[in-house]
Amino acid sequence: MSHQEHEARSADGSALEERYAGENDTLIRMRHSAAHMMAEAVLSMFPEAKLGIGPPIEDGFYYDFLLPRTLSTDDLPEIEARMRESAKAAAPFVAGEMPREEGLARFADQPFKVEIIESLTDETVSIYTHREFTDLCQGPHAESTDKTGAFTLTRVAGAYWRGDENNPQLQRIYGALFETQEELDAHLERLAEAERRDHRRLGRELDLFFFDPIAPASPFFLPKGATVYNLMVDFIRELYDRYGYQEVITPQIFLTDLWKQSGHYDNYLENMYLTQSDEIEYGVKPMNCPGHCVMYASQLHSYRALPLRYADFGRLHRNERSGVTHGLTRVRSFSQDDAHIFCRMDQVQDEFSSLIRMMRDVYSAFGLNEPRFTLSLRPEKRVGSDETWDRAEDALREALTIAGADFEEIPNEGAFYGPKIDLFSQDALRREWQLSTFQLDFNLPERFDLEYVTEDNTRERPVMIHRAILGSLERFFGVLLEHNAGAFPVWLAPVQATIIPIADRHIPYAQQVQEQLHAAGLRVEIDDRNERMNAKIREAQTRHVPYMLVVGDREAESGAVAVRRREGSEDLGAVPTAEFVERVLGEVGSKGRG
Repeated sequence: MSHQEHEARSADGSALEERYAGENDTLIRMRHSAAHMMAEAVLSMFPEAKLGIGPPIEDGFYYDFLLPRTLSTDDLPEIEARMRESAKAAAPFVAGEMPREEGLARFADQPFKVEIIESLTDETVSIYTHREFTDLCQGPHAESTDKTGAFTLTRVAGAYWRGDENNPQLQRIYGALFETQEELDAHLERLAEAERRDHRRLGRELDLFFFDPIAPASPFFLPKGATVYNLMVDFIRELYDRYGYQEVITPQIFLTDLWKQSGHYDNYLENMYLTQSDEIEYGVKPMNCPGHCVMYASQLHSYRALPLRYADFGRLHRNERSGVTHGLTRVRSFSQDDAHIFCRMDQVQDEFSSLIRMMRDVYSAFGLNEPRFTLSLRPEKRVGSDETWDRAEDALREALTIAGADFEEIPNEGAFYGPKIDLFSQDALRREWQLSTFQLDFNLPERFDLEYVTEDNTRERPVMIHRAILGSLERFFGVLLEHNAGAFPVWLAPVQATIIPIADRHIPYAQQVQEQLHAAGLRVEIDDRNERMNAKIREAQTRHVPYMLVVGDREAESGAVAVRRREGSEDLGAVPTAEFVERVLGEVGSKGRG
């Protein structure tokens, strides 16, 4: 492993250079070189700065610093200007090597570099120098500072040294870099569009949800947000009826005896909330699987009753670190479309085929693309024997192959109790999100001594499948909100139509239309504010309401509504109200699939 790779692993475990090593080697060199140029620029502004690491990453680079004051985006132009001075100098990047002890002396005023050197076993350390700046580094680099493409600095963030919140918090400066200015401009436009689609901003603007410090990383869903949330749950419940799931309700808090038996106490404790009552220790559930094992064990099951599919929308709580929480996509309080399937080994392939069909039904309804599949294999920290893991991993490989799914195997990324299949879907900005997960588990049935009665009246262990298709409902909500830029499909929109009376005298007719649409099960509001009609239309479009129904004298006389869609200024003209209702109910029933 190179020193640079070691730096990245030491800081946050991400091995970023390794992740992008298969990409354009020229870009890797450019981005790595720009990170050094940025460190040079910052050091020239703050001679007392302490340097962390500076790897290339997807779309650019970053460098971590311990500085005498907090940076803001106002500092970035000055840093970037100094980097451009370095680029104009066309200074070569020169590789070098020095004995370990000399390296410790050379970087004696840089404690993070010293820590890296001390963690290495090599007799020598590698360095790279350009102009007067030298950094501990293995490379690779561009030929010279003028061969670093088109770049710009984008933002400042916080980052703990080595990714450990017990270590000093450094300031991380990010930059974007591409070979050409055109590519950089296109990337910056994608970033701007991502900012416009940021679900945290949209959540506030559309009155969907908010966060408050009184409940860190735990969202408050407002009425419109709760409507969308519950419609997601209702849709999954419809699929449960079709695919043979039984919904259950399990307790929120268990004695820690349960978590010790399941293995969570030894392998997941840092993510759990614990409490005490009468000097007895309890754990708030971070997941449903142990409770479902208790439920399965409460009755005797015949082989004929399998597969048994328990579904649970119970609230879950995980003690996520504050540094990794992010809007709805990483929260501490959430629910999942969570289910556990107890089945015989000979039923595993059929169950996974069913899961993939169900997943495709869900992704189609929500307008998501066909996902990419990965198979995550045994982690270092795990329960169960190697033989058990061999059996589980082979079963998932076979299931994916039979389903005709292309998949990539990922070492060391399985759950501590079993291997898993993860599904990744691209959103409208081509960003990839991990949503669904299917996990095969031989260990929990063993730990909970689960059995079923076989055809010859003996006892055998069931196989347990963990599955979630939406995954965290909060995370899915956030991803979907950004994917649609706030414009939910008609069936999911919290308000499906806004009725806009042209004048106050048309309000009574607007109320009649509202009653008619409500009776049909549609979600409708009346905008009776004292504003111009065009202003009301623009407001409804801003709030991404699918339909605007303008009503005036002609509409009231003919029992019609003048229909406009939210897309641009499309005007469908006057339509009988009953015909409009039929049209929207058709869209709702088909989930937008025609």
